[in-house]
Amino acid sequence: MVLGFLLRTTAKAGALATTLGGGVAAAKIATSDDPETTFKIYTTVPVRLVRDTFTAASIAFDYEYSLLGLPEKSAEREKIKHEVHTRSARRLEELCFRNGGIYIKLGQHISQLDYVVPAEYVQTMRKSMLNRCPVSSYDEVRKLFKKELGAMPEDIFEEFNPVPLASASLAQVHDARTHDGQRVAVKVQHSHMTDTASADYATVELILNTVHWLFPSFDYRWLVDEMRESLPKASELDFLVEAKNSEKCLDNFRRLSPHLRDYVYAPKVYWNLTTSKLLTMEFIDGAQVSDVKEIKRRGMEPSDVAKLVSKTFAEMIYRHGFVHCDPHAANLLIRPMPSTKRSILGRKKPQLVLLDHGLYKELDVATRTNYAALWKALVFSDARAIKEYSVKLGAGEDLYALFAGILTMRPWNKIIDPATDHLVVKGTDSDVSELQMYASEYFPQITDLLGRLPRVILLMLKTNDCLRAVNRSLLQGSSLETFLIIGRVSSEAVLETKMMQRKSFLSGLSIWLEEILLEARLLSMQVAVWLLQFRKALTG
Repeated sequence: MVLGFLLRTTAKAGALATTLGGGVAAAKIATSDDPETTFKIYTTVPVRLVRDTFTAASIAFDYEYSLLGLPEKSAEREKIKHEVHTRSARRLEELCFRNGGIYIKLGQHISQLDYVVPAEYVQTMRKSMLNRCPVSSYDEVRKLFKKELGAMPEDIFEEFNPVPLASASLAQVHDARTHDGQRVAVKVQHSHMTDTASADYATVELILNTVHWLFPSFDYRWLVDEMRESLPKASELDFLVEAKNSEKCLDNFRRLSPHLRDYVYAPKVYWNLTTSKLLTMEFIDGAQVSDVKEIKRRGMEPSDVAKLVSKTFAEMIYRHGFVHCDPHAANLLIRPMPSTKRSILGRKKPQLVLLDHGLYKELDVATRTNYAALWKALVFSDARAIKEYSVKLGAGEDLYALFAGILTMRPWNKIIDPATDHLVVKGTDSDVSELQMYASEYFPQITDLLGRLPRVILLMLKTNDCLRAVNRSLLQGSSLETFLIIGRVSSEAVLETKMMQRKSFLSGLSIWLEEILLEARLLSMQVAVWLLQFRKALTG
């Protein structure tokens, strides 16, 4: 009955929009400065609205009635729920591909929400979303060049490859060579991204709110807020902003983290060949961070790469407060240090090259410090501080343990275990099964938590998930040294903030003593790491 109501409403809405909107649309197109884009908006958005409504209604109806009357936690209910998750994930996948544009980015985002949304959604999206991105034709590329730079790519560059090297949801990258012989990468925005983005946001929000009103148990409204933070806004679709972000990021490492300045790099921007929709950068020859075989072939060790990635993002999050929030494998390249520096063991030292600087988030001092203090507490198994700072970040006194679990991917008994390796996820099948079981069992509470957390913290969760995936690809699990790095940088950041806010000589002395105790604690953890590595070497 409800599904029928939704479908009838959809049909009536579509017919009404066509009847009433036809004259308005024709007038708008005729008077528009860009009639082609206006025509696309008025013909595409209503169709997407109908598709969205039908898909959302089908998914909600499937959940509501397939599970009706089945006892909670029964084997039959779990079996049927898995089948519904799988069917619904495929429906959503089909919707994303048919609508394109911002929906592809949404699907990619869902693929990174391990253990936050059901595993069936993550697995379905992960299999397809990163490998089936849209590609703009060369005619569209030439048209954009003419509009942005006043000439065709073959006139602006000595060489320009019409076939893109890679394509993502927002843009594609072409290989080119300037007239003075410099090899460059040219990022070209897909024209369809900006045309209907605002309308797509509003449509998704309307559908999710309506479905929740009809089916209160189907509550994915938090995803709308997360979309606002994670998916591209006007500023992130402006490549001039992206270029400035890359330069600000490097400047932060020069000023605030000089010990890493040579180890973190971003491609040089060619400003005279860059606009809001075209970005011309230095071409970088590097291995993708997840390509362990290529990293080794170039003389670097995956463990060294994992440590560098951890140090880089720990500095960004806990010290700089200016965070690259899309660190998936395709956006992180690894190459040997150009100076050919080598470690004591003769291995080449890695340099991390950061790509795609469109999605950054600035953390205010309070949020940055509280988040750093929370991670310090997690690393040192401090239950009281975990609760205190989880509550300060918005998790509430009832869901702080769940928040800690989502951050670390560990159950509460492991989080507060004083063992040095209490946060290490080995990546075994039993570990994965345990996490998926918790995700399924506490799904309503997870939904509640995600709905109450500040949007910036949701974006930190996404960044955390991306970094965890990178670590997993490099080390087949998480690393104790990763948590040692997080513990050190987060603790130092908290102390630095306290030192800046000190009000007397005595408070400064107290902070100095706290720093000495911290060093002693970190040293004991480092010794434990060495002992565990030594034991592993003997048994391995």
